[in-house]
Amino acid sequence: MARSLRIQYENALYHVTCRGNERKAIYRDDHDRQMFLELLNDGLKTYHIVLYCYVLMDNHFHLLLETPLANLSEFMRWFNITSTSHYNRRHKRTGHLYQGRYKSILVEKKSYLRVLSRYIHLNPVRTKQKGKPRLSQMKEYLRNYPWSSLLGYIDDARRNGMVDYARILESYGGDNRKGRRLYWEALCNDVSTGIDIKERVVGGSILGSDTFINWVKDTFLPAKSREIPAVQRLKRYTTKDKIIETLCNETNKSFEEIKKERGIIRQVAMDLLYRVGGPSGTEIGEMMGVDYSTVSQGRKRLREKLKSDKHLAQTMKRVETGLSIIKI
Repeated sequence: MARSLRIQYENALYHVTCRGNERKAIYRDDHDRQMFLELLNDGLKTYHIVLYCYVLMDNHFHLLLETPLANLSEFMRWFNITSTSHYNRRHKRTGHLYQGRYKSILVEKKSYLRVLSRYIHLNPVRTKQKGKPRLSQMKEYLRNYPWSSLLGYIDDARRNGMVDYARILESYGGDNRKGRRLYWEALCNDVSTGIDIKERVVGGSILGSDTFINWVKDTFLPAKSREIPAVQRLKRYTTKDKIIETLCNETNKSFEEIKKERGIIRQVAMDLLYRVGGPSGTEIGEMMGVDYSTVSQGRKRLREKLKSDKHLAQTMKRVETGLSIIKI
């Protein structure tokens, strides 16, 4: 299995996840979960890691953490080995507990820290609830889910000493009663509307603005000589402004004119923005003045045309590799 991209620097922020081997449970009871948290606390202190959020599910966990010493790999290596060892000794078993290496997404703090914390805290109702529970039931489930840092964000009496609550709560009015109330209200709104994070992750490894992503590319990719998939995906990332500029130049149309077109030009624009530019389908829809389904259907129609139109296929290939020529 190809390894994912690892970028480390001082004070970097990461969303870390790890699943059980063969997607099996990594806790058998609450004792295992409590031991997991105790080991996590030990590791945070030893490696000087800042923890903002955590959620423990049956077969995986989520962590949102910052590394002042640029040592995520060392910390996660120690933690996974140590937690596996404790689990195996207690249950008299051998072998892997986790499914391969952990997954980490590098996150831009100023753009995504607070929204990502809510995305992580929503995990129990996204993956655990069966059927179609009522909104009130999902809120109640979240409020009482015991294995989540959310408890301390909404109830001062249930804070966990290993979690840094202040950094995120300051965006909601502060680490006080008002801040906790506003955080809970924002989360309740997310229960209704959802949060789209996955489609915003570039190269499977980075979540941030165009400026942040380009800074990561310019700063860290030259040192990555291995041709691993995550590096290649990130190298292919092109800002939406460059794509729009290229389309306008090659078609002699303004972006406003392209958005109003119902044919191939608009479909090409939506497809390039989605596959090469980085924005999600929803974000592209907002840019083009259409809904998400129009973006999806337009890209689907374009793929069908590419099967029979060799000239169009050749044009798209040139655009993908160099983003330099487009003749439609």
